[in-house]
Amino acid sequence: MGFLLRWAFAFLLLAATYNPTDWNFVRWGMANWETNLPVTVLIGLVLLVGYIVYLRATLRSIGVFGMLLVLAVAGTLLWVLYDQGFIDLTDPTFNTWLALVVLSLVLAIGLSWSIVRRRLSGQADVDDIDA
Repeated sequence: MGFLLRWAFAFLLLAATYNPTDWNFVRWGMANWETNLPVTVLIGLVLLVGYIVYLRATLRSIGVFGMLLVLAVAGTLLWVLYDQGFIDLTDPTFNTWLALVVLSLVLAIGLSWSIVRRRLSGQADVDDIDA
């Protein structure tokens, strides 16, 4: 249940920032920044904090190489699904939602990886301490 919750929040973060509907920060901010600049900046900063939390945890947990590896596995899975005729990649709206799902999975895996590693190995991670 914990992984699903982390994935749901990552998906909400990405989808709130941009999605193919009109209900996203990018479109709202572009249309309203002149009249609602303080609210636009506030919402942008809240989204930025969410990205910092997820990206920092993901980079510390699996690193850039791990992120690329997860993206490669997801991309290859999509390639297989496309090649076998299970998905059609001609619809840009579907492709955008699919990208949001894949990117949110990368962030959720990065946020969850330390927990998985601890359960598999029995060793806890220790944060770096600056002296």
